[in-house]
Amino acid sequence: MLKTTPVLDRTAPHDIEYEDFFFEEEAFAEPEPPPGEPEEPHVPIRERFPEAGSSYLGGSSDGWEYRTAFAGSKLAYTYEMVKQFLIEEGYGNVPIPASAEEMRLFRRPRQQQLQLFAERGYVHNPVKILFSNVPGQRNTLTLCIYKEDEPGHLLRFHGYL
Repeated sequence: MLKTTPVLDRTAPHDIEYEDFFFEEEAFAEPEPPPGEPEEPHVPIRERFPEAGSSYLGGSSDGWEYRTAFAGSKLAYTYEMVKQFLIEEGYGNVPIPASAEEMRLFRRPRQQQLQLFAERGYVHNPVKILFSNVPGQRNTLTLCIYKEDEPGHLLRFHGYL
C-alpha cells in the first residue's frame, strides 16, 4: 500500500488569519521619526566631524577628537563592533589589525618598563584603538578618531600639542 501526502491547494481561499499566528505588523514596522524633525541621511564622521561638545552614537567629541567605547563578552566580539563602526563612518581604508588575535598583540604588559608609546593599543593616524586600564573592563576597547583637517593634526594626534 502506497502512502500519500496531502497536497495543499494554493488556489483555494484559506481561513487562516495572521492573528492566529500572533503576528503583529506593528512589531516589524520601522519606527517613525519624531514629528517636526526632518529625516536626515547618515553622514559618516569622516565627512562631517562632530562639533565640540556634541554627542554622537554614544561617544563624545571635543571638536578634534571623537571618543567612544565598545564592550562585548569577548574581545573578538568587541573588535568586530569597532571594525564595523570604522567602516560605516568612512574609515574602512585605515589599516588596522585583521583580527582580535592580532589586536591582542598590541596589549602591552602592565609591568614597568621602557615604553615608546603611552597608550596601550593600536595607533594609526587618524585612529587609535585602546585597551582599558580598568581591571573589570577586560574586553572593552576605546576608539578615538581624530579630525584630519585640523591645523596641527599630527602633533595633536601624537600628543605634542
